[in-house]
Amino acid sequence: MAPSEKATTKRMTVGQALVEFLAHQWTVDGDIRERTVPGMFGIFGHGNVAGVGQALKQSNATDPDLMPYYQARNEQAMVHGAVGYARMHRRRATLAATASVGPGAANMLTAAALATSNRLPALLLPSDTFATRVADPVLQQLEHPHDIGIQVSDAFRPVSRFFDRVQRPEQLFSIALAAMRVLTDPVETGAVTIALPEDVQAEAIDVPVEFLQDREWHIRRPLPERGPLARAVAAIRGAKRPFIVAGGGVLYAGAEEQLRALVEATGIPVGTSQAGGGVLAWDHPQYLGGVGATGTLAANRIAAAADVVIGIGTRYSDFTTSSRTAFQNPDVVFVNINVASFDAYKHGSQLPVIADARETLAELTVELEGFEITDEYSEQVAQEKAAWDAAVDAAFAASGLALPGQPEIIGAVQSSLDPADVIVQAAGSLPGDLHKLWRVRDPLGYHVEYAFSCMGYEIAGGLGAKRGLLADGDPRDVVVMVGDGSYLMLNTELVTAVAEGIKLIVILVQNHGYASIGHLSETVGSQRFGTKYRAYDPQARNFQGEDILPVDLAMNARSYGVDVIEIEPGASAITDLKSAIAAAKASDRSTFIHINSDPLVYAPDGAGWWDVPVAQASTLESTRQARAEYQEQAAVQRPLLG
Repeated sequence: MAPSEKATTKRMTVGQALVEFLAHQWTVDGDIRERTVPGMFGIFGHGNVAGVGQALKQSNATDPDLMPYYQARNEQAMVHGAVGYARMHRRRATLAATASVGPGAANMLTAAALATSNRLPALLLPSDTFATRVADPVLQQLEHPHDIGIQVSDAFRPVSRFFDRVQRPEQLFSIALAAMRVLTDPVETGAVTIALPEDVQAEAIDVPVEFLQDREWHIRRPLPERGPLARAVAAIRGAKRPFIVAGGGVLYAGAEEQLRALVEATGIPVGTSQAGGGVLAWDHPQYLGGVGATGTLAANRIAAAADVVIGIGTRYSDFTTSSRTAFQNPDVVFVNINVASFDAYKHGSQLPVIADARETLAELTVELEGFEITDEYSEQVAQEKAAWDAAVDAAFAASGLALPGQPEIIGAVQSSLDPADVIVQAAGSLPGDLHKLWRVRDPLGYHVEYAFSCMGYEIAGGLGAKRGLLADGDPRDVVVMVGDGSYLMLNTELVTAVAEGIKLIVILVQNHGYASIGHLSETVGSQRFGTKYRAYDPQARNFQGEDILPVDLAMNARSYGVDVIEIEPGASAITDLKSAIAAAKASDRSTFIHINSDPLVYAPDGAGWWDVPVAQASTLESTRQARAEYQEQAAVQRPLLG
């Protein structure tokens, strides 16, 4: 080659080319530009150790900043970490996760479904068996006589927003670009899966230099069309009791200021889904808290009589609509603002606005100039808010009980944190109580994964959230609240936090069982069967006795190398909890705080309902009674055609 000539290709393996390609992808959102995939988790096995694993080692040796590698302890947790990271970066960035053939890949399936359900980006790189089938069948390979080509990686198809398999090295270019398009698309994003056969990962190919250069992916912020916007404005202007349901789309669009400007100009009250927590500060006059099955009494009372419901960036899950019982006005109309038409048309809305939340809210504020809710309605909103705030104050008040209830524990945690600190949760009874009670003070301060509500997400997701904050130099604390049932599902990422010196505060609420499902079991007449952690009774053949298991979760956490503070039951438990949190915040190490609670102390009732069908026939009186109560609630369900 002459000295003046530049190479147009580079000889690399598929694994090396993919790693270098990902390192040069950038997301651009207005004035914000950041790496789309700034790092990769990996657990290695015979599927990827010689492919992507070798590529990561090579890049670490030659350029450690090219694609930082993070060592996880569980494949599912890797993807949870990517989701937590993406939440803190408002979907502009995420992490990749590589796993080996068979069980390593299969372990990521649950987390892939979580990412897709939450509309949060995660890049999955599961390894696959030999494309050439030269050594067929290999260790951990599935075999189906009717279709030899089906493998574990095919299970990712229904839980991914994008799936493809690199059967030949040349396919990498088109597949990688298509994957990035979906990963960075506000409408399509979720789990993006590229299956990589282990032989193909290690194959060499001449890679065009252009493929390895910096590439920008601009976030689309579509403007509202004039016709749909005008119809939405007319409906809102004609409303006597408008109500806003704000979802995660408000946060991902960075539209909190635009929402605040709109509600302050019009007085329209706001309720939030779990994903929408943080769109307004808890003490904002128009903010009534969570809405729906786990919502506040204030939000649900206002929602019940609303004549125009303005959904902004919400997917309207059954919890948000109280299984379609929340909105009881017979003439209710839905104005659905969403970047995704799939969500904008929900509930039969004839007033969809398919556009970016931030751009649409800015337009609405202009178009609704001069419109305000009536003084009577405004007074009712204020009264409902004040009454609920008082109910929360009462729930947080010190009881002096040896075993405090979960609401009181939440109140102690709330009062001990700084306004910008992040609370992370996902499953059990805590999401419902947090949705009702947590007083959010920062847009990113509330992360409850509730689209998939995955037990075990908490610690891994919290670690991802903290990693995402550290990437921006943000020092705020991430506090994970987790029940013992969820902790036992997946706790090993505490080791990852210790290995990397990443500080987490984990507060374990010990219920000795499944508190949430125990309560649900009781309401459907199943008498908490199978929801307690108790010794097996060989006579009754169940686990319903009173012999609590001698499991020491504090000792378990201590064995991982984190600092542990145990709160002893007693009248000073809440005071001791506050002191423990203060010590944890002052420390630069991860801290695990263990506190026992009474699972039968509930949060104030928010008048929400969740449709869980009860057996139509039973020999149990408790079930028959539950069925009668279920039928009363189900009688008010509506199709909600707007």
